[in-house]
Amino acid sequence: MTTPLTVYGDSGSGNCLKVKFVADRFGIPLKWIEIDVVNAQTRTPEFLAINPAGQVPTVVFGDGRILAQSNAIILHLAAGTDLVPTDAFDRALMFQWMFWEQYSHETAIAVRRYYKKFVKKSDDEIDPALMPKCERALAVMNGHLDSRHYFVGERLTLADIALVAYTRFSHEAGLDLARWPSVRAWVLRVEQDLGLTSALPAA
Repeated sequence: MTTPLTVYGDSGSGNCLKVKFVADRFGIPLKWIEIDVVNAQTRTPEFLAINPAGQVPTVVFGDGRILAQSNAIILHLAAGTDLVPTDAFDRALMFQWMFWEQYSHETAIAVRRYYKKFVKKSDDEIDPALMPKCERALAVMNGHLDSRHYFVGERLTLADIALVAYTRFSHEAGLDLARWPSVRAWVLRVEQDLGLTSALPAA
């Protein structure tokens, strides 16, 4: 892919950073257009003309085709690579965790982080149901990772990239990963695999 991929994204968003992680891993050139979600830049007529759903990330390919939804984008970019298992069942397990990330994980940790970090709400102003939902998600992850290094098999897949995107910012949602040591060790492992400076606070 020689023509830069145009990415409309908010650099504070884990969903948007997933696209950058995968593109950087495979040397895919990016043209990043910063979209400020907090200040409603996803609701401008110009952006809605690109993505009527008003969500980032949204990517535009060199031939003009448009693709949205973070996990759909990274699946497309990583097709045929070592980030996608060749075994059909392992590939289905990867999809399982990617679907779970968007339904049960992102909707808790990312939402609570958004309210605390970007909207600057106090804990008393945030839906009290979010904290136990975050804790349940991390407990599920910790139990799975107690006996393995990655979510599928013994190497990095898109499941890990999808899940690490917001988990590495859990402290910004008011969660201390010291309570989930297998998750914390996994985050450090995946960040190293991706060549990222760790987002985690010092132990």
